[in-house]
Amino acid sequence: MSFDDFDDTTDDSYPQPMPIQARLGESEIILRRTIDIVATAPSMPLSSSPRIDRDEIVELLEDALVRLPDEIRQARWMLKERQEFLDKTKREADELLGAARQQAERMVQRTEVVRAAETRARQVIDAAEEETRRLKNETEDFLDQRLGSFEILLDRLSKTVANGRNRLSIGSEPPPPESEESIEQQDAADFFNQDDL
Repeated sequence: MSFDDFDDTTDDSYPQPMPIQARLGESEIILRRTIDIVATAPSMPLSSSPRIDRDEIVELLEDALVRLPDEIRQARWMLKERQEFLDKTKREADELLGAARQQAERMVQRTEVVRAAETRARQVIDAAEEETRRLKNETEDFLDQRLGSFEILLDRLSKTVANGRNRLSIGSEPPPPESEESIEQQDAADFFNQDDL
């Protein structure tokens, strides 16, 4: 039932929105797969270094990076949908309250009707405010859980790749140290600004 079909004489309940459930996003699945590939890679003969298909790992990581902004956009869309639902509920509650006040002014002698309408309007407002708090908490928990999960996965992946690179570089000459200026330029190039989406 939509709010456009709302009929105060036949239905006193508002539809409950679907609960937000944390589920694995595509980029998280790809990152988990990459970690599994690195973690379960067979060792090279006579060595403890893992044998990893570099092209496959790079392709998976690039795919995860491409999908991550889409999942952030989806989270923003969920926030926007939640706000629109709350705004619509608030407008309807205000309309109910306004209608109750007009009825009270026109029909002073029927105070019971006016009281019932105001009570109903207040219940609707209270329910909308409670729903607002619940949706806000669920959305914040969902986003925090997703971002925390991404952070943990990226950290694990970074450590796993660094360990793999260290194992592969045993016996080879270490790379020359980078200057501070080149490190700062690289950091600036790698910075991801979600507001640009």
